[in-house]
Amino acid sequence: MKISILCVGKIKEKFFRMGIDEYTKRLGRYCKLEIIEVADEKTPDNASAHEVELIKDKEGERILKNISSDAFVVALAIQGKQLSSEELASKIENLGIQGTSHIQMIIGGSLGLSDKVLKKADMLLSFSKMTFPHQLMRVILLEQIYRSYRIIQNEPYHK
Repeated sequence: MKISILCVGKIKEKFFRMGIDEYTKRLGRYCKLEIIEVADEKTPDNASAHEVELIKDKEGERILKNISSDAFVVALAIQGKQLSSEELASKIENLGIQGTSHIQMIIGGSLGLSDKVLKKADMLLSFSKMTFPHQLMRVILLEQIYRSYRIIQNEPYHK
């Protein structure tokens, strides 16, 4: 299975980078992992609702250019469905059984995802009703993908 994480912006903080590198290394034995970063837009202080939509649209266009036609697309969004770790593992496993060989998971920028990206997704996934920094979300998502593969393989992992 190939899993692509499509995300907005670069990781600047060393501690996030270390977490991402660790889970990338761990996932190497379970799947082919690819992280695709697209440029983020600068958000002015006190941006109007119109400016926010324009920024999300620009970032969204960059994301859409990187979505593969053969991939099952999962967009991370607060309004998405919340799954347990076991349910996410089951979803990944079932997609593979059904013949899906590529899953793309999308993390938006600090303002979230454009409507066009949300509509393009096959599934909207929420990790919480809370908002997380998109840099931290990358670490959380990688950890949950790793946990999913440990569950699928019936391998022990801390709870």
